[in-house]
Parts: sequence; C-alpha cells; structure tokens
Amino acid sequence: MGLLDLEKHFAFYGAYHSNPINVAIHILFVWPLLFTALILLYFTPPIFSPSQTVLNLIHPVFVFNLGFIFTIFYALFYAALDIKAGSFVGFITFLCWVSSSFIANSLGFELAWKVVLVAQLIGWIGQFIGHGAFEVNH
Repeated sequence: MGLLDLEKHFAFYGAYHSNPINVAIHILFVWPLLFTALILLYFTPPIFSPSQTVLNLIHPVFVFNLGFIFTIFYALFYAALDIKAGSFVGFITFLCWVSSSFIANSLGFELAWKVVLVAQLIGWIGQFIGHGAFEVNH
C-alpha cells in the first residue's frame, strides 16, 4: 500500500469499519483521543525556541514541542493524501493544537493528566467495543 494513496487508505479503513455503529463510535471518539493526546503532549519540553521577535508575535501559551511537531506531521500527511479534504483535516488538527494548548495551560499538569487519562480510557474502550461488538466478522 502506498503511504500517500488515499484510495488505498479508504479501502483499508472500510475493510475494518463497515458496521455503521462502529463508524459512529469512531466519529465520536477519534477526535477526542487526538485532542486529549495533544493536551498531554503540551507538557513535553520545547524542541526549539523561536527568536524573541517571533515570540513577541505569538501567544506565550504556544509551545513548540512534540504536540506541535505531531500536529504539523499529521496535517501534512493528510494534506498529501488529498489537498482539499486533507487541508481541512489539517486545519481542524491545528485548531485542536491551539485549543488543547490553552486548556492544558489552564488546567496545569496535575489536573490535565487525570482528565486525559479518563478521556483516553473512555475513548479506547469505545474503540474496542466498536470493533469487538460490531465488527465481529473481521
């Protein structure tokens, strides 16, 4: 399978997500899983520090760390798959990074990791139920 072949990605996804309830579960849980992962990644150390001129132009809550790198990689990957739909996914991912940065900064690590843990457990349990109960023929 070509890494940037959108049609093959959809065919692979469709082979394991044919039940409408499982698809709905994925729609409901995948973005919160990404969002809460970005909250946790907010607390990773900065990979680089922009110049003071650039720092004066951006809000101090934005940290260029693993969360930012993941966001850029994810956005570019989907844009490479399909420029229109992928750019939209990239934009939504960037909005997730921005809003998760503000939430992580507001919560602080002591509360954020607990919120992330609960959200990730619920999200992954939902994913496993979706596949285990509704995609049993695979």
